[in-house]
Parts: sequence; structure tokens; C-alpha cells
Amino acid sequence: MPTSVVVQKYGGSSVADAERIRKVAARVVATKLAGHRVVVVVSAMGKSTDQLLARANEISASPSRRELDMLLSCGERASMALLCMAIQELGHEAISLTGSQSGILTNDRHSGARILEVRPFRVEDELERGRIVIVAGFQGVSYKREVTTLGRGGSDTTAVALAGALRADYCEICSDVDGVYTGDPRVVSAAQLIESISHEAMLELTSHGAKVLHAESVEFARRTGVALYARASFSDGAGTRIDRDENITTDRALSGVTGYRNLVRLRAFGGHSMDRMLAAAAAASLPVLHLDADHEIADLWFGLADVPDWASVRAQLMGQVEIEESCGAVSVVGDFFGRNAAALAKTRSIAAGIGVPIKAMATSPLRATLFCADDDVERLTVAMHRAFLQ
Repeated sequence: MPTSVVVQKYGGSSVADAERIRKVAARVVATKLAGHRVVVVVSAMGKSTDQLLARANEISASPSRRELDMLLSCGERASMALLCMAIQELGHEAISLTGSQSGILTNDRHSGARILEVRPFRVEDELERGRIVIVAGFQGVSYKREVTTLGRGGSDTTAVALAGALRADYCEICSDVDGVYTGDPRVVSAAQLIESISHEAMLELTSHGAKVLHAESVEFARRTGVALYARASFSDGAGTRIDRDENITTDRALSGVTGYRNLVRLRAFGGHSMDRMLAAAAAASLPVLHLDADHEIADLWFGLADVPDWASVRAQLMGQVEIEESCGAVSVVGDFFGRNAAALAKTRSIAAGIGVPIKAMATSPLRATLFCADDDVERLTVAMHRAFLQ
């Protein structure tokens, strides 16, 4: 009986139709035949999540987050059952499990819950029986026994959390791209594949707009020490390895440039208004990207991807704070980039040179972020990549 565990995650495009599901099944079986016990996490087929969300919006302009979680969790359940059938057709034992059956325990936030604990007892039992285990990604169960979802891209986090709990040899995140690039290849034609990158640098990229991995998945990998690979589902490329800094060998000082669209800025004036703004943000479970505050003015930035009831939240905030929508941000990530005054000055000079007004700027040791209008994100991303990575 194989003892090593491998966790694989397949994105929506990889299981978009019956033919692709069969190809994934063949890849999974090949991994098992190579001597591994295999756990597979799947996303919803193709654009299923978007289609379900569109149906909800036909019914309500601001649908209940709880009911959205009940609805959207159906997409991954369809994928897991179909993939399980495809593996069984190849003559191998497999079983599909929901997030709750797999022991994915979360907090009680709907539409963007965080995993608190993984209790993979059922998964371990099925592996011991020699079965391939297929898990519905993106979903879990709260301590209140409510179905929750982990936010867009949350299947990545399901996979890495399970890999950590099962002490897997490694975790593969398989999608329609070859790995992590220095910029979004759809925006930056000169973007280059990154062979290896540290958890810390990858977390900066994913937290500030890079969609190739879910930010929470990278944090789980960092915390548990899981070796993480971002790879294409149907090619033999090595992809990108995301690992501890001491295991990364690269001569690349800068990791990449990423853009973040569909941001909102809330602005409060004075201490009491700031307190009310933060209380309102907490009550609405807004996913804070950045907070900049002094005694007079506080700006809170967040993305709308996991705020499906924004119309309702916006109505509650009106009159309490200033609201600026259609914002964006561009970040440059690299070793000590945010501590390099000359590099920071250059980013502002580049923005001015292409006529992009900067609304605000934020830094960390590994990153510099320039906030701008949503419509300026792509050309500022291209300009930053050209200046720093080409």
C-alpha cells in the first residue's frame, strides 16, 4: 500500500466538459499508479459559478450571502461526482466528498470564509481503503454547521489545507496556465514564467491581484511548509515551485508586477468617523486590502470580488463615509523593493510619464503599491513591467 500522499487541484477550465474530465481522470490515475495515495480537489465546471451567480442576481440585486453559499456550493459538487465517475470508468476505486464531509471547518463568514481547522478523518479512512478521494473545493462548514464558501479561487485553499493536514509530499495546483508569471500574460505580452518563488513573495502577488493562486492557499502553504506547484493540467511543464525561502534558488531580484481591479476606497474624517467606518467594515465582513489613517483622515481599501451584496452594504455606508468606486492598484513585488527610496520614486515617475494620476501609495518590505483608477490598471501594469522586469 502506497504511503505517500499527493494532493492535486484542478480548476474550472480543466473540468469544463466531459472530455476534459476524462483527461483529468487519466492524469489522476497515472499519479496513483506511480505509487501515491491521491486526493483531488476540484472547482466548478467552466463558468458554472458565474452562471449560478447570474441567476441569483436575476432574483435579487443584493442576494443573501448565506443563500449564495448554498447555491454556489452546488457547482463543485457536480464536478466532484462527475470526476469520480470518470475514474471509476477507468477501473479504479474513487469516492467524492463535500467540504464538510472532508472536515473543512471554517469561521461563520459567508462569501469568503476562512478555514480554521481541517479534520480529514474521513479522507484518511478512504485513502486507507485504497480509494482515490475527490473533494469539492471552495466550500466548508462553519462551527454553526452552516455551509460556507471560501471566496473566488478558494479551491486552491481547500487543496493546500488538506495537503497540510494529510502531511502530503506536495500539492499541485493545476489550471490552464503553465505556472506563475512575472505579469499577467493576458495583459503583459513579455511576461516570463517564474521557476521558483518564496511563499512570502507569492503571498504579496496573490494578495494584490495575481489570480493564479488564492492568497489564503499561499498562506496555508507557508504556515504548514507544504511544497506547492502551480502547473498546467495537460502539459508536462515543471511549472512554478512555491516553497520556503531557503529552498528557493533564483537570481531574480524582482518577482513580478500585478494589477488589482474593482477596488473601493472608503474615506472617513476624524477619529469618531474612523471608528464608525471600521465598525461598519467589520459588520459587513469587508476584505480589507489596505488601511491608511492619521488623526484627520482614514482611507480603507477593499476589493468587491467577495462582497456579493455590495449594493446593500453601500446603502448602509452612505452618509457615514465617502465612497469612491472604480478604483484599482498596481504592485511591484521584489526583495526589499518597498525599502528602496530610489525605486519608489521611479514608480511614481513612471506613472506620471504615462499620465496616470496616483490616488495613494503603500509599501511593505517586499512590495510597492500604487492606487489609481480602475481604467488605468492595465497600462500602468505594462509600464511597470517594462521598466523593472524587461
